[in-house]
Amino acid sequence: MSEMKIHVGDSLDDMGRRFVEAWRRAEKGDVAPERHLSFDSFETLTRVLTPKRLQLLRQLHGRPSASVAALARQIGRDYKRVHEDVEALSAAGLIERGQSGATLVAPYDAIQTTIAL
Repeated sequence: MSEMKIHVGDSLDDMGRRFVEAWRRAEKGDVAPERHLSFDSFETLTRVLTPKRLQLLRQLHGRPSASVAALARQIGRDYKRVHEDVEALSAAGLIERGQSGATLVAPYDAIQTTIAL
């Protein structure tokens, strides 16, 4: 299972530690791909990952979409709003576009979130 690991409120030391650990694993030949995304605060995370945007991710996980218009039709939402959501999720690294640049995918099976206190 592939995961997107979201970190909220991590320090630069935490990010550096993850980088060094990945580097050491790669040196040993363990090159399993990892996906990490960091947000400075919970508030920032919730501005990016809203319930409607989570719905888009779930839809794209189960079935990549050929375009924003096709995705809007699939979930029964307004094109303009879906386009805004896709742009925000793409900018955050939660949605990727296929080789053609049009196909939208959420290429992971789960999102694991860690929130520092």
